[in-house]
Parts: sequence; structure tokens; C-alpha cells
Amino acid sequence: MGWLRRGPRRDGDDAPRDPEFAYFSQREAALFRGRVRQTFAELGLEVTVYADHVVDDKGRRFGLGNLAAVCHQDRRGPRVWPDMIGRHIGLVVRAMDGPSALDTLPPEQIRAQLYPRIVSGDGIDAGAFGYARTVAPGLYEVLALDLPESVMMLTDEALERLGDHAQLRDRALRNLRGLPVEEHETVRDADGMCFEVILGDSFYTASRVLDLDGVVRRVTGLPLGEHGALVALPFRHQLAFHPIRDTSIIPALGAMASFAAAGYEDVPGAISPYVFWWRGGTLTQLSEHDEERGDLRIVVGDDFQELLERLIAQGPDRR
Repeated sequence: MGWLRRGPRRDGDDAPRDPEFAYFSQREAALFRGRVRQTFAELGLEVTVYADHVVDDKGRRFGLGNLAAVCHQDRRGPRVWPDMIGRHIGLVVRAMDGPSALDTLPPEQIRAQLYPRIVSGDGIDAGAFGYARTVAPGLYEVLALDLPESVMMLTDEALERLGDHAQLRDRALRNLRGLPVEEHETVRDADGMCFEVILGDSFYTASRVLDLDGVVRRVTGLPLGEHGALVALPFRHQLAFHPIRDTSIIPALGAMASFAAAGYEDVPGAISPYVFWWRGGTLTQLSEHDEERGDLRIVVGDDFQELLERLIAQGPDRR
């Protein structure tokens, strides 16, 4: 049935890889970047193409990381890339060239569409987001305006026009708490290890770690205890958690570390490949990449080690 195949297949792992997007072969990356340049040209914009971004003749920079990951993830392969790239770039250009939503929307509508968003430091310009709150090493909370075709992350300049940052953040958090849980899955194995995952199309699914108490209560029917929870937010559409109540934390920690690392790879909206300890709204990193060995390792501080020892002494399943 091979004669029914349409379009080029993906290159094998033995093909030379692209230095910037290693999930692409060099041929696929050239195809991708060429199509990006052509699409901009069709919209009347001449761009200079770099490894992970393009710059137009007005000096505007357009990142390519999320778009490349979206193309890579689509199993239909390069034959669908032109349409995907066309839709994405069309949205971006319309958002850039059209009137700003901050100028056209009524103030109350803007406040109703504000959400806090957790992002990787790689995804923001520190000079434009000086107000961003650090939530964990390399992770920041910013405010975003949710629009029908895009999400506008608000810069320092935008916030100056909107009013008091503390009041805006309070409203954004209330909006976040009002979102539905779109999907919920329990990940478990035969030995009893388990943790919970919420998933959804919302760009703020992972950011619901800022409302973890509420999310855990909605999903499990139980409040978080004094010890908090393990959490992982590999990319924007996924949040995993395991409430810490007993020694089940030990297998869950290793499983969630692997889950976070795998979920972070080659996806649009990547946030973090690590697992964290959430306690009272503070995130403490518990896993890291071992540069020498090339794998993951669990790293715990004195406070978490003390907690583990108390849970072991307490015994299993004391809830």
C-alpha cells in the first residue's frame, strides 16, 4: 500500500541532525525554515532567518521554537507543514499589525481576560518583563491577556497603562481559579505508585500550580495537607501533582521526575523538565540533569530529607 503514501516521510534518526532543533534532520530543518521565510514573503514581509528566530525589516523578532515543535509533533509529517506554518504566521502578523487589544477592549473586559502564566526564562525578555515574579529557578510568573486568536504576555509598559500590578494580579488569579478542569488522569503502576495529571487546551493549565490547593481539592476531593505536594509542569497544557501524606511520595518522586523530563522534550510551550516540592505556594526543585552522566538525578535539601525521614518513621498510608 506504499503507493498511497502522500508527501515526504520523516527522516530517520541516523540522518544528520539540525544543531538548533535536534528533532529535525538538517533536511527537515531547511524545509521548515524555507517555508517560514516563504510564508512571511507571501504576507509582504521580508525576513532574515536565523537558527531559532526570524527578524523582519522593521527589526521585529519572531521566535520559531514553538512553531518548530508543533510541526515536529504532528505525525502527518512535512506534507502538512505549509498549512500549519501559514496559519501560525498569519495569526502572529495580524496580532502585530492590527490595533492593540489594550487600545480597543474596555478596561473591564481586559481585566476579565487576564491570567497569570508560568513561563520559562528562555521565553521572555528580562528587560521587558521586569515585574515578573520568580517562582522557581528559571521559572517566572507574568500576566497574560487571553485573546480569541492569541495570548498577549503583558510587558512592563503594558502594565503601566492598565493600573496597579497587585490589583491586576489578584484579578488574574481569580480568573485562573474559575477555569474548569478540562481533563484528569491518574498515572499508576502495578506496585502502587500513582500521581495525578490535569490536561487541557488552555494555555494556563500548568499555571494552575498557582492555585494548587483549589485544583487538588477539585480533583481529589481532599485538601492539601501541611506537607504540600510534588508537582511537575513540563509544558503549558499539563500539570502533575502528588499530595504528600505518606511514604508513597518515594516512588512518586522518581516517576514524576521521569514524567517531567519526557513531557518537556520537543513540545510547544515547554516550561520545565524537573519535579518540584510545593509547600505553601513555594516551589523547591527536587530533580536536575546530571551533565556528566547525561541522566536525571534527585537532589533534596535538608528540609525535604527531614520530611522523608518523618514519613518513613510514621509508616505507610497514615491518612
